[in-house]
Amino acid sequence: MSNEAVFDFQGVSFAYDGKVKALEDASLCVEAGERVAILGSNGSGKSTLLKLMDGLYFPNAGTACAFGAALTEQAFQDDAFNFSFRQRVGLVFQDSEVQLFSPSVWDEVAFAPLQLGLRREDVVKRVDDALVSLRIEKLRDRAPHRLSGGEKKRVALASVLSFNPEVWLMDEPTAGLDPRSQSWLVDFLIEQGRAGKTVVTATHDLNIVDSIADRVYVINEDHHIVAQGTPGEVLSNHELLIACNLMHEHLHRHDDRSEEHSHPHIHLPSHEHLTA
Repeated sequence: MSNEAVFDFQGVSFAYDGKVKALEDASLCVEAGERVAILGSNGSGKSTLLKLMDGLYFPNAGTACAFGAALTEQAFQDDAFNFSFRQRVGLVFQDSEVQLFSPSVWDEVAFAPLQLGLRREDVVKRVDDALVSLRIEKLRDRAPHRLSGGEKKRVALASVLSFNPEVWLMDEPTAGLDPRSQSWLVDFLIEQGRAGKTVVTATHDLNIVDSIADRVYVINEDHHIVAQGTPGEVLSNHELLIACNLMHEHLHRHDDRSEEHSHPHIHLPSHEHLTA
């Protein structure tokens, strides 16, 4: 792993319209080739953090840097900086509907490579390779808005894969997917990590963290980063997960006990319970 800091955020805060707090005094560092998970409950600020990393939002306080350069509105007004950054970093939104806008799947996947000024034959090859890699070549002429949720997610991934970014930012990638699609998506993220890509995944799905991340940051409901560690360290810290609304306790009464007692539980996709 390189020691180059892809992202270096120090004391970053952000509030929507300057009033609605989304992130408070957040500091983190992501190195090249790392797989990092950002854990937090809904509304904690993890999606906002990804958008700050992607240069869609800019901090109200603190410093946000990527590849050694400050991420500021002024920086992105420079065409060369903007072009270079957009080549290197790709964001996949939680809601694929937000990301897909072209009349056909082929056009959707071709959009980013076309913006890079590549030759037509190179664009065609990148698109075809992405369609095959995501196993959606049969969908090439379909309208994205008429696809299933899982198919839309694959198209969104292909639209990023086609320009081959160094960094993947994934916002709740398993949200709304059936178990088979979730499993496939986890495998896809593992493949990107093996290929040396930097992968940052925002999620509250504890079941995938051990597979997709080497390091974890945890954001609480007050929008602060309150912990970091390996997946094993974080997932075994039940007190932390309960406090951050990532795990909850149920009361039980067993046949051989007269009193009720509680166990921490992680909810699996089938809503079965894993007793911790």
